[in-house]
Amino acid sequence: MTTPARPAVLVIGEALMDITDSTDGVSETPGGGPANIALGLARRGVAAALLTHLGTDERGRAIARHLEASGVGILPESFHDAPTSTARATLDATGAATYEFDIAWEVPGGLSLGETRVIHTGSLATFLNPGADAVQALLDAHPDAIVTFDPNIRPGLVGSPEGARSRFERIARRARVVKLSDEDAAFLYPDLDIAGVIAAILDLGPAIVTVTRGGSGATLATREGTVDVTAPRVDVVDTIGAGDTFMASLLVEPLLRAGTVPTAAQLAEIGTRAAAAAAITVGRAGADLPWARELDD
Repeated sequence: MTTPARPAVLVIGEALMDITDSTDGVSETPGGGPANIALGLARRGVAAALLTHLGTDERGRAIARHLEASGVGILPESFHDAPTSTARATLDATGAATYEFDIAWEVPGGLSLGETRVIHTGSLATFLNPGADAVQALLDAHPDAIVTFDPNIRPGLVGSPEGARSRFERIARRARVVKLSDEDAAFLYPDLDIAGVIAAILDLGPAIVTVTRGGSGATLATREGTVDVTAPRVDVVDTIGAGDTFMASLLVEPLLRAGTVPTAAQLAEIGTRAAAAAAITVGRAGADLPWARELDD
């Protein structure tokens, strides 16, 4: 096991085993939104480390091998003796996935992240206690780090919309980049349209807010303006990992990791590249995020 001494991005969040029910039968593949994002970064050449909650059972070892084979460094504090968390994904006729989770999330107390420059977090890790409070404490303890955030809402697990929104907004106030799906937006802000949600989140303090809309593309916004990008046409196998791919692609961009606010033209280019990356993922089974060479081609 190797962990970058000073990773370009530290990802904090769950890693789990996706158990997928489809017409082809049942399969198991490593997953979890934050783990997928770390995987996508490493495959794109960005030094990425992951702080997670991973069992030492066979599923946990398989997840670790999968991540490390792509260059992800897993912090040793991530491992524990309990069973590895799982998510059972059921695919509908369009390839869209719904999930049932068996997950525990904890982060060891008193942990120091060193001089980490960029911290990404999100998904269940920012909503499920006891780990969610520990994640917030880690962010508070590293005020100089650039924080990026993808809530990746799972309605059955995050509590009421009001409680989830309170947790979301606390981290969003700390974040520089927030990415969410249109489904996340509808859950958190049911009385607002997409433009209203983006405006509300920008008012919290982030410099960049992105809302993805599946096959309809995405909207990216700063206080200076908003751009829409379209999604490439592709034969969808399943949608597992699509949003994670989009988020990882945003984090690949040096401009976003450097703390610079992009122009409208730059934002459109960034969004177009992220949509192209996500199109590769939905064109194949599971959270099989693209490598740099695939996007170069």
